[in-house]
Amino acid sequence: MNNILEKIVSDKKNSVEKYKKSFSIGDLKKKISKYGNYLNFKDELKKNKISVVAEIKKASPSAGTIVENYDPKLIAKQYLVSGADCLSVLTEENYFKGKLEDIYEIKKEVKLPVLCKDFMIDSYQVYLARSFGADAILIILSAINNQTAKEIHSIAEELNMSTIVEVHTNEEAKSALNFKNSIIGINNRNLKTLKTDIQTTYELHKILSNHPEPLICESGIKSEKEVGEIVKKTKINNFLIGESLLKDLNKKPSLLEKILQIKAWFKDNLTLIL
Repeated sequence: MNNILEKIVSDKKNSVEKYKKSFSIGDLKKKISKYGNYLNFKDELKKNKISVVAEIKKASPSAGTIVENYDPKLIAKQYLVSGADCLSVLTEENYFKGKLEDIYEIKKEVKLPVLCKDFMIDSYQVYLARSFGADAILIILSAINNQTAKEIHSIAEELNMSTIVEVHTNEEAKSALNFKNSIIGINNRNLKTLKTDIQTTYELHKILSNHPEPLICESGIKSEKEVGEIVKKTKINNFLIGESLLKDLNKKPSLLEKILQIKAWFKDNLTLIL
């Protein structure tokens, strides 16, 4: 295998097969029908001049362990108090040390829409994520072919879930425009090399600027100044940031609080996903 993305996808196939042996789609549909705590992720982003989707994760392949004493529910509560609008919860087991149960437990305590942040390779996973309370899923175009992406997106729409179609290259950005009802996430991190470059947002925005749904800047944001610059130059108002928020969570003011303070600086409807 040539890159980390290939390794993650290969391991994810094994994980999905294990779940399939335990829960049929019929089982998951029954669980979904009984769950009454779903929220609209995309609509929440559209409400605010600047909205923050704060990410919850224990570790990552690029950073290693980020949070030693990992308590997802406690982090979610801290984000809520600091003003986050949505949450992104890593549920990938081997490389990010997450689990689907984290979403279910968080949503019992915190009323914020939750993105299931994982590597979707099979439409079965959409039912699985929804059954644990997820309000949105991530579709990473570099991880799957276009047909699989369309199938996953279709099931998510059937289940009234928001979708984020994630792109990193010009070709992926052009493909993402076919998902007209989806949020599009620009990932500044190359998932094959794990390197980040904020210029990716500026470049791909040129292709995506007329997309009718929200755009999200993902990865690599380290300061409120970077957020302000991206907003000014692109009008992108969604930012997904994890590591920088988590490392800064207990400071006063935290990075999350600093970013939310810049809401007053802009009059346009802007959204940040951190």
